[in-house]
Amino acid sequence: MEKLPAVDSEYLMETLVSILKTPSPTGYTEKIIEYLRNQLAEYQLRMEDTYKGSLMAFWGGNHSDPKRGITAHVDTLGAMVKEVKSNGRLRITQLGGYPWNTIEGEGCSVLTKSGETIRGTILIDYASHHIYGKKVSERERNSANIEVRLDIVSSTDNQTREHGVDVGCFVFLDPRVEVVNNFIRSRHLDDKAGVVCVLAAVQALHQAGLEPCAETLVHFSNYEEVGHGGASGIPENLAELVTIDMAAVGEGQTSTEFQATLCVKDSRGPYHYQLNRKIEELARKYEIPYQVDIYPHYGSDGEAYWRGGGNAAVALIGPGVDASHNYERTHLRSLEATTQWIMAYLLHG
Repeated sequence: MEKLPAVDSEYLMETLVSILKTPSPTGYTEKIIEYLRNQLAEYQLRMEDTYKGSLMAFWGGNHSDPKRGITAHVDTLGAMVKEVKSNGRLRITQLGGYPWNTIEGEGCSVLTKSGETIRGTILIDYASHHIYGKKVSERERNSANIEVRLDIVSSTDNQTREHGVDVGCFVFLDPRVEVVNNFIRSRHLDDKAGVVCVLAAVQALHQAGLEPCAETLVHFSNYEEVGHGGASGIPENLAELVTIDMAAVGEGQTSTEFQATLCVKDSRGPYHYQLNRKIEELARKYEIPYQVDIYPHYGSDGEAYWRGGGNAAVALIGPGVDASHNYERTHLRSLEATTQWIMAYLLHG
């Protein structure tokens, strides 16, 4: 059987840790885009930035226009300052969708107006059991009751503002990255796990002296978590677009942390039948461990691309991620399988 190039697992894991530690909440993705640009620069790909802030790289083939594309999103969940409270603490507004209880007790950094960061902690406002007793557990977790306690000397709103913190400042959630027994657990594996699979696939093909069978757009979007990342900025002349995003692991799902997954339908409808069949055939040909799944509370950049008027066939694959939009976890085997699937599509899709 024809073999795919070997995946550099050390590069894959080390790069994933690096990008997980680079804050990139929706709306503040310049640094992660620059990191990806530097990663791709050694492969001599032609790169362009969109006005929206996403990154496009064009690779392989003999045509001047891209005919196929792969896309993954660099933006993650996060928050912004909604209000500086009279006690000097912060009320926040969410970037992306997640239950408030999933970030309670998390460390964070607030980006000040001067570009520096101030550390803090996300807490319920009735946090002390010795003061509030049962009210701590009974208090509703919502935008009115969750606050950021900053690690500065401040007990008034004016004191906090003197430190450069005000409405509109970004709040970065600590990823808490840890690698254990080839598991990697961290916030923001959605979709940095998918991003690193794209990078690892490009690296492996490049080192093997191979390139895609047709000119391919490699696209990194920056507004997926708020629903419109792929709605614009993708060239109109694509015939196919394969979205790389995390596969949700949980009760009633086939997805696992040890395989890649083909999502055939999400909350907004089914993906392209013929492209799905082609991608499945590639997985069987190369014996890539995979599952087929459907997600009831999920949307992707591929679907946003369609809603924005995109005409290409769209499919969705990705690594299995447990506890999505919480403290997430995946395994090296799932990342390797997804990387292999991307290579198979680029070479033979």
